[in-house]
Amino acid sequence: MDSKAAIVGWAHSPFGKLEDADTEALMGRVAGAAIEHAGLSPQDVDSIHVGVFNAGFQKQDFQGAMPALSVPELAHVPAVRVENACATGSAAIHSALNYIESGQGRIALVIGAEKMTAKPTAEVGDILLNASYRKEEADIEGGFAGVFGRIAQTYFQRYGDRSEELARIAAKNHKNGVSNPYAQMRKDFGFEFCNTISEKNPYVAGPLRRTDCSLVSDGAAALVIASADVAETLGRAVAFRARAHVNDILPLSRRDPIAFEGARRAWVKALEKAGLTLDDLSLVETHDCFTVAELIEYEAMGLAKPGEGYKVVREGITEKTGKLPVNASGGLKSKGHPIGATGVSMHVLSAMQLMGEAGDMQIDGAKVAGVFNMGGAAVANYVSILERVK
Repeated sequence: MDSKAAIVGWAHSPFGKLEDADTEALMGRVAGAAIEHAGLSPQDVDSIHVGVFNAGFQKQDFQGAMPALSVPELAHVPAVRVENACATGSAAIHSALNYIESGQGRIALVIGAEKMTAKPTAEVGDILLNASYRKEEADIEGGFAGVFGRIAQTYFQRYGDRSEELARIAAKNHKNGVSNPYAQMRKDFGFEFCNTISEKNPYVAGPLRRTDCSLVSDGAAALVIASADVAETLGRAVAFRARAHVNDILPLSRRDPIAFEGARRAWVKALEKAGLTLDDLSLVETHDCFTVAELIEYEAMGLAKPGEGYKVVREGITEKTGKLPVNASGGLKSKGHPIGATGVSMHVLSAMQLMGEAGDMQIDGAKVAGVFNMGGAAVANYVSILERVK
């Protein structure tokens, strides 16, 4: 295995417009619960790795210090906060893995959280533009949705209008999300609704409609990650068979915006490290911040050639009953996208699948999972290959 560490416990809050006032409260929902789920005590934790984007969502920062406010026994445990745009959660996971694999400790607590809904919609859009290159992209109409609207326009100009396929991706993920007890939007809208412009489904940033865009959300998720020797003594163990992190240049003007080259390289690197191909995966959780992102990610992971992701959709390959189920959780589209929590959530839900604990979301016989979490418009790209080892 690429990693000496394994996921041994987790916790996940509901995602949505929550009453919790801030990330401190949200972290309080999951910090102690994850430790308890792992069968450990707070005194066993050697380090804490917090992922919060913030960037203006709340005035309080110094987020690494927050978990100890709900679990006082963690007060003297080394804690760090990381940020890497929408991949902040995966960055926190990598921080924990690096800590354990370097021999500095044996048990790490990872928490991802975000409080987004306290801000007006227009302000949320502007805050999210901090995950883009403001010198060139700050004035794009529609905020961060406008960034992906431009990506969709470029894709359609080069390969043809794929609005129908985007609607089918949205419909798939909303249907899957009905089975996710943590999801913000547990409603099966159906293809026709997602494919039709209406008062309830208007253009947000053409050609992207409301159903093509992930939700503004509050939420938190947590993992306990342990060294292999510790994991062997506990009730659950989902190992990182491989992991990869590849960056790309930030400004869209300096690269092909629809190639997702960093994502492609991350997938190639992770699969090579794992000694696997896509055919060996039981499921994938991928970063569908917008439906066009999921479409291009099919191509980046190798399911289709550039411009041919529509074939994956039409053939039903990524449906829950398909050859490679993608976003059986409902993805960000249905589940919600509290920025700092997303990457951690994707790993929690994948671990649940591999342990056979995913309830109505369960993919029968799931053995190996792929996770793709990205920051910005495919700038920070993280891929994990997870497998159950206990």
